[in-house]
Amino acid sequence: MKAAFQGELGAFSQQAIVQLLGKSAKPVPEPWFDQVFAALANKEVDAAVIPIENTLRGSIYENYDLLLKHDFVITGETNVRIVHNLIAPPGMKFSDVKKVFSHQVALYQCIDFFAANPQLEKEVFYDTAGSVKMVMEQRPAGGAAIASDLAAKIYKGKILKRAIEDDSQNFTRFFMLERKGAKPKVGKSSKPWKTSLVFTTKNMPGALFKALSAVALRDLNLTKIESRPLRGKPWEYLFYIDLIGRADDPVVKNALAHLGEVSSFLRVLGTYRAA
Repeated sequence: MKAAFQGELGAFSQQAIVQLLGKSAKPVPEPWFDQVFAALANKEVDAAVIPIENTLRGSIYENYDLLLKHDFVITGETNVRIVHNLIAPPGMKFSDVKKVFSHQVALYQCIDFFAANPQLEKEVFYDTAGSVKMVMEQRPAGGAAIASDLAAKIYKGKILKRAIEDDSQNFTRFFMLERKGAKPKVGKSSKPWKTSLVFTTKNMPGALFKALSAVALRDLNLTKIESRPLRGKPWEYLFYIDLIGRADDPVVKNALAHLGEVSSFLRVLGTYRAA
């Protein structure tokens, strides 16, 4: 399968593709998230793999908005442990490093490392793996990058410092998206099923309480809730939720029917095996 992702080869999203589809899958890099979605919509790829939330950064709001814009289905989920490494061209020593390039989120997640090494200047770059590619191709004086070990292997960089992130419990959750009609990947997983959906409430007192009671009264485990502004309607919101269970389970079907009665808009985004 061909799977689109945001960034350059060696990005953490490529690791997510391997976890979801295996090493035989062909990763297709795209510069921006909207281009990832467009590649899937235009049938240039078979799937798209996108980050949806990080344990330290929180939700990636742009991708929540793009999920609503496109009529795709979530067919898989995986978690990737984010390990940041300081990478430089071969022959370069740590004492030679003067400036470090990476995505702003990666730089922020290594604050303690920079505090311990105040001689290093941070430079924001558009992508983690892309910063390694640039450093290896352009060889800026004293330049190094922060990225995955996969990026170091692909671009033949040297890892000067491993695991420099502040928090070892740094994980990113990824969704695999496919075009409408695709079935979730079953495999041999013993993990529970999860269903993601989005809805809006009617403009009335207790509307959100009534909506969530459709889930709570049936003892369904709600694992995530996220609100996003509803475009064109100031101070009204979309609510994204994840719950444990398949959309075609009788209990979940009843909950969705109930939720549909008390909401003004409801869409199931996908049913898939939990990571």
